[in-house]
Amino acid sequence: MHDRALALAGLAQALHQVRRVADTGQVDAAVLETAMRSVFRIEADSPLDVYGAVDALAPGLRLVQRYLGSRGEDQLLPRLALSVTQLERRFVREEQIATRVRDGILAAEPAADRLGHAHPEVLATLGNLYAETVSHLRPRILVQGNPHYLGQPDIVAEIRAILLAALRSAVLWRQVGGSMWDFLLRRRQLQQAIESVRD
Repeated sequence: MHDRALALAGLAQALHQVRRVADTGQVDAAVLETAMRSVFRIEADSPLDVYGAVDALAPGLRLVQRYLGSRGEDQLLPRLALSVTQLERRFVREEQIATRVRDGILAAEPAADRLGHAHPEVLATLGNLYAETVSHLRPRILVQGNPHYLGQPDIVAEIRAILLAALRSAVLWRQVGGSMWDFLLRRRQLQQAIESVRD
């Protein structure tokens, strides 16, 4: 359950950044770095290998804890998370698209290593990759926000790149046994896992 808590935290904090960028045009640099690094951790052995450290997931762990306790403030965030987990099911079945995404990530890795994982050039590359592949799957992820920011190509590319990170976390969540049943039948166990991870 600890691994599920970490993967869920990765998903939540990536999507929280999507909402923040869409509304304000601003991003938390540390959270963005964690999200974009996770995209390149394709062959990781554990969630900690994907995200680097529990501390890097602290914002996401707090978010998940609030929502599990029915104290979440942004009602669009759970809907966005549901859409991404539904998209993940489609993504893993579409082998051709999954392969194109993997190849695109590997092609972008040298630039990410040289410039930084959250560099605008890397974000643009990953945003284009998302637009050319994942965005053609259903359900399409619809991001609401300030039209001023959603009309800027660099902001849109950044949002798509972060959505790719969210999808990475959704894939990991499923790989470690996560499912909708956790929210229906194992909420308390999930809360306890988050508390023990944060201690």
